[in-house]
Amino acid sequence: MSGQKADVLRGTLDLLILKTLALQPLHGLGISRRIEQTTDGVFQVPPGSLFPALARLEQEGWLRGRWGESENRRRARYYELTAAGRRRLGDQERHWGRIVLAISKVLERA
Repeated sequence: MSGQKADVLRGTLDLLILKTLALQPLHGLGISRRIEQTTDGVFQVPPGSLFPALARLEQEGWLRGRWGESENRRRARYYELTAAGRRRLGDQERHWGRIVLAISKVLERA
């Protein structure tokens, strides 16, 4: 997608957030930066999409948030996966793996 930005498909943002937090707890800006970095800039998650998603995932019990201090000494909310979040991530990885395989098959035949 050279030079193009991709819209985050509905449901994809949850997977991106959960997978990002599987490595380590991060604050919101850190999550957004990590997603952009690991997708080589294809996905950029604006705060207006990220923070409602984080609140929803926390309400579902998949994330736990706590207040702390960021690297620039500002107050920030750090998020980490819960056990339920790790299970959800595994389910989502299997689901998206099937989707990627199916789309790949279609593209190979086209």
